[in-house]
Order: sequence, then C-alpha cells, then structure tokens
Amino acid sequence: MAAPCGRGALPLVFVAISPALLTYNALLSSHSGDLLPLASSSFPTAVTASGSVYNTWQCRVMYHWFKEARRAPGGGDMGGFTRILHSGKPDEFVDEIPTFVADPLAQGDQGYIVLNRPWAFVQWLQKADIKEEYILMAEPDHIIVKPIPNLSRDGRPAAFLFFYIEPKKNENVLRKFFPEDMGPITNIDPIGNSPVIIDKESLARITPAWMNVSIAMKKDPETDKTFGWVLEMYGYAVASALHGVSHSLRKDFMIQPPWDLEVGDAFIIHYTYGCDFDREVTLVKMVNEATASIPNWETYASR
Repeated sequence: MAAPCGRGALPLVFVAISPALLTYNALLSSHSGDLLPLASSSFPTAVTASGSVYNTWQCRVMYHWFKEARRAPGGGDMGGFTRILHSGKPDEFVDEIPTFVADPLAQGDQGYIVLNRPWAFVQWLQKADIKEEYILMAEPDHIIVKPIPNLSRDGRPAAFLFFYIEPKKNENVLRKFFPEDMGPITNIDPIGNSPVIIDKESLARITPAWMNVSIAMKKDPETDKTFGWVLEMYGYAVASALHGVSHSLRKDFMIQPPWDLEVGDAFIIHYTYGCDFDREVTLVKMVNEATASIPNWETYASR
C-alpha cells in the first residue's frame, strides 16, 4: 500500500515511527529461526490494481522488471504474472499485462481503494486456473531488482517485516478482532500481505477472513483512525493469525527508501514514500530504463 506522499511529511513520520525501529531486528530474530530451505517451487506473481493512471504507470514498470528478473540467471522459481484489476472491467492494457478482471466491493471501498484488494484475491483464487502451489503477492509500487527464489521455509510463508506494523503497541484495538482466547497478541506477525510468498492452500483459507476483518476494521471508527492507510495490512496479519498461519520474516525481501539508502541484498525496491533525489539512484535509473523500453509509453503518458 502506498503511503500518502508530499514534501514536508517525512520528518514528522520519522519522529512518530522511529521508536519501532529499535525492536525491528529483535522481532526479525524471534520469527525467523533456523529453517531448512524448501525444495524449489515456482510461483506466479500477483499484483492488485485499481486501473487509475498512476497505478497503471506503476504496473507497467513493475511488469517490465518482473520479466527482466525472470529471464535472468536464478529466475527459475518465478512463474507467471497476473495483474488483478479490481475495477470490474478490462482496460486497454490487458494485452500488454496478463490481467484478471475482478469486481470491486459491492458496498464500495469507503474512500479506501485497497479495501478492494482482499476481495479481488478471493475472486482470483476461486476463478483463475493457478497451476503453481505457491504465490507471490506483490504491489504496483514494487520494482524487482533481481530474481526472487521461493523464500518459503519449512512450510511457512515468507513475508517482509514492516517496522510500522506494531501488534503489541496496538493490542487494545486488535483485541476487537483477535480475542484473547486465540492466543497472545504476538501471534499476529508485523507484516502486510505483500511482499509475501505463500502456499496457495493457506492463502485460500486466509483471504475471506482478510476481507471480512479489513471491512470490519474500516467500519470501526477507532480502528480506522488508529491504522489509517495501513489498515488492510493489519487485516491480513490478523486473518493469518486467526488461521494459525505464521510467517518467516525476511529483512532482505525489500528496501523502502528513504529509510533504506542502499539496495544491498534486497530483491525489491518499494517506493512508497515521497522522495526527492539529488542524483540518479538505482530506483530512478530503473524507472527510466523501463519507460524507455515499454512500447507506446509516450502515447499513454501524454494524455
């Protein structure tokens, strides 16, 4: 989910969430463990999309780099690609990007567009012919910088640890949706739904709860105010815990500028925050290379 962008906002956000960084590595250590690698298994990459101009721009760039990574040495686990378009109707890019058209929520998204995401995944899992046993859930604002292997370990899905998803801090709110008889609040992983590599069977069990919990959170004024734009991420984390699904947390899954300034060993760049660049960094180079390579880019961009 892309955060609200704009100059002047970042220092305030940094002050508000910087204490969470202190527990970041501790949380990572407690969830990872020494897990044996799973035998190689291919997975499709699934990306939900609204069909807006900016969202389409992101999807086209994302799909370009997905194809480059899949072609590169080490890309053997990367299977197909699907843009799950939850506008309810096909657009002019269905021939450029493999697309599954899903219906938006019948009751509307309440001004929170990603509330459609869980429902879109429910439809895709029910109706699409998904041959692989694992699925990578990604987002339009992801740029894949190198081939992604199947990171699942020992039967557990792999997920990125978000330092701003804090179940313990928000226990009073989360107990509305994850009652005490379900276990300690630490059963809720500090994650969102993406990036996540998960087996298809587990995801099919989680998605209806993910949808229902997210809708219930949005309808609850206290929860909506507390979680804001990350509400649907908490929805996925709670739904997973309700079904007893624990994730292996991967710090190397992606980076998030401006908090992370170097790509390092990461597989994905998540450009969710507003950033000003004083030089042509990796992200800018990759966006420019993609837009120069994608057919008819200028035709669409000039509208």
